[in-house]
Amino acid sequence: MRGFRGRRISRWVCVGGLLLFTAVCCAAPIAGAIGAVTALQTAAGDGGIAEGGSAAGIPPRMLTAYKRAASQVGRQVPKCQGMAWPVLAGIAKVESNHAIGRSISADGDIRPKIYGVLLNGSGAGGNTTTVTDTDGGKWDGTANGERAVGPFQVLPSTWENVGEDANSDGLADPHNADDAALGAAVYLCGNGRDLAQRAQLKAAVFQYNHSDAYVANVLGWIDQYTAAARTPDLGRVSGKAKDVLDAALSQRGVPYSWGGGNTSGASYGICCSPSGRSGAAVKGFDCSGLTTYAYAQAGIRLPRTAAAQASAGRRIPVSLGKGSLRAGDLVFYAYAPGRDSTIYHVGIYLGGGQMVNAPRPGTVVRLDAVDAMPGFAGGARLL
Repeated sequence: MRGFRGRRISRWVCVGGLLLFTAVCCAAPIAGAIGAVTALQTAAGDGGIAEGGSAAGIPPRMLTAYKRAASQVGRQVPKCQGMAWPVLAGIAKVESNHAIGRSISADGDIRPKIYGVLLNGSGAGGNTTTVTDTDGGKWDGTANGERAVGPFQVLPSTWENVGEDANSDGLADPHNADDAALGAAVYLCGNGRDLAQRAQLKAAVFQYNHSDAYVANVLGWIDQYTAAARTPDLGRVSGKAKDVLDAALSQRGVPYSWGGGNTSGASYGICCSPSGRSGAAVKGFDCSGLTTYAYAQAGIRLPRTAAAQASAGRRIPVSLGKGSLRAGDLVFYAYAPGRDSTIYHVGIYLGGGQMVNAPRPGTVVRLDAVDAMPGFAGGARLL
């Protein structure tokens, strides 16, 4: 039962090489596919979520809908296990960018309604398959064919099978955040999947859209939201190190912005990264903007660039290895480890092999393994 059609895939490639701009830090060379879903009436932007907040990109009302659906789906599909709000957030991020740009009422109604392209085989929005009308325009506003609807972009024919009245107003409406989220949860659960199992989660997302690129894209967002939802144990960290880490962790989910971030917090960045991505319209942090902000909350001023920050505090040489890092240390990455002038990236070591990281354009502040970036170049201890 496929409710989602007409996808197109684009690619973003970060260009390697030394920095052309010395005002900010750069992202590591990496290539990755980013799925572009059925064309909507408003464009989707980059973003993520920091648990409990809206600054990172998920409207609070949508986050509430995801959490409610995750807790309610067991009533509809008792055998379903492992449903969590990041699963629904990952789908909705790719399908509609969390309905950003729409008005979401207290009872969850989304206006204006979100419609996908008419699936008439014209090629518009990437669709090549004709889907005949099934609802007389009741949900998709047209009797001339079928189009996906709502923040989860479900076809009317699919909604007739999975639609739920989550807010108890007497109507199962795919244009309502609560109803749509619960309907999507029912669809993903199938006859009783265990979504905590990676293979079953992948199968559920593939059922949603039969595209390997789509699955990879959604799983990437699910992983980011799951990491953002976790609260790391800082019980053994105290003093200024805890202040730095608390400040950095509070920004999880805030978008990466080339040139963004200062001692006061997230800010609009500049143009342009080596890959050509501008931060001018994105309020967030680049890697050294995040470290600048976090250390400022502990009363420590850092130089603005990653390479310059390597000269602050006591340098931890790469020869000592990653095991020499302590919570709160800066972690550096270089094109030529051992040559600080080639440092392109910095993170904040959390402990347990993890760091708080603003990786690259198109991502968000998140937890990453220290091994996630190439060219480990040691660290610096200021605390």
